Amino acid sequence: MNAVTVSQVNTYIKSILDGDKILPNIYVTGEISNYVYYRKSGHIYLTLKDDTSQLKAVMFSAYASRLKFSLQDGMKVICRGRISCYERDGIYQLYIEDVQPDGIGALNLAYEQLKEKLQKEGLFDSLHKKSLPKFPDKIGVATSNVGAAVEDIKNIISRRYPLCELVIIPTVVQGSNAPSDIINSISILDSIDDIDLIIVARGGGSAEDLWAFNDEGVARAVYNSKKPIISAVGHETDFTICDFVADLRAPTPSAAAELAVPDINVLLRQIFNAESSLNLSLNRRLEYDLIRFDKVLNSVLFEPDAYIKNKFVSLNALSSQITQRFTDKLDKRKSELSSITNKIIDLSPLNILKRGFCTVKDDSDNPIKSVNTVSVGENVTLTFCDGTAKCTVNEVNYE
Repeated sequence: MNAVTVSQVNTYIKSILDGDKILPNIYVTGEISNYVYYRKSGHIYLTLKDDTSQLKAVMFSAYASRLKFSLQDGMKVICRGRISCYERDGIYQLYIEDVQPDGIGALNLAYEQLKEKLQKEGLFDSLHKKSLPKFPDKIGVATSNVGAAVEDIKNIISRRYPLCELVIIPTVVQGSNAPSDIINSISILDSIDDIDLIIVARGGGSAEDLWAFNDEGVARAVYNSKKPIISAVGHETDFTICDFVADLRAPTPSAAAELAVPDINVLLRQIFNAESSLNLSLNRRLEYDLIRFDKVLNSVLFEPDAYIKNKFVSLNALSSQITQRFTDKLDKRKSELSSITNKIIDLSPLNILKRGFCTVKDDSDNPIKSVNTVSVGENVTLTFCDGTAKCTVNEVNYE
């Protein structure tokens, strides 16, 4: 019998596997383990396992780049692909072309994964939310230039607050090109200095239709915007990642327009009410001052002596109060000064000498502090409170 090479064996086995009716397009369910992702190549290597067996698998970058969620160890998945032999190592493995979560939709899983990631980074924190301007002069809108969403925003803002100007950037809001176009529109609007507020909007649709607003790049563009952003995507029940990152979430594009600007009719009523209240207060004050003026005028015209006398009495009372306060303050300061002076006197060296003490100095006028520095026959000077005495040391006694 002729011997065959290892390569020939592996090639033969590969041809058998590739020619099988089932293995070239098979669905395999299992739990992911030994997951490895190589960033440089974009390839993914993993092992699928169940309770008793395991199967090596690889997903090349062309297919891995289409994944809408992240794979991880322990995740249960359904993989579609082909089983073939890797001739170099002589092993058979699953070449994965698509992966779906087992028991949960891929879009839903990707949504939850990104939501958890951004939440941990703090992109949803209220501390980062910017307040909306009360009276915006110019609002930027990133949305499709056709459809109900943009028309609703234009109609509501023009009706509620016609003083505001709109800058609308036509934006692709659905499909594979939508995320990059939304990011670009936000960047353009954020770079316009006099825009006070940005609305990112889209009308209702399916989860797939709204998926561009669950893109990580869009979320970070909203977060990094210097201008406050209102997110208005879909209907009231639709929540996107963009909604969580934005400074304010509006349930619909129409609601975003209402939240963005005040109602000018309400403002006019407030101004009218404030004007009426101010006029009423001014009239009441004027009436009160006129009554006081009449009283003063009558007292001066009909009893000028009494009026002047009352003023002199008030002036004298005020003068007495001022004089008394000044005197009280002066007495207090004198008392404080006397107390401080007595303390200084008590601490004075002269005051100590008056109690019978004296200081001793040598011929060089240096103070003598210890008997150890005195010699018999040395001349010393004693200083008393009322004079000095020259003395000669006759005897020195040490303790």
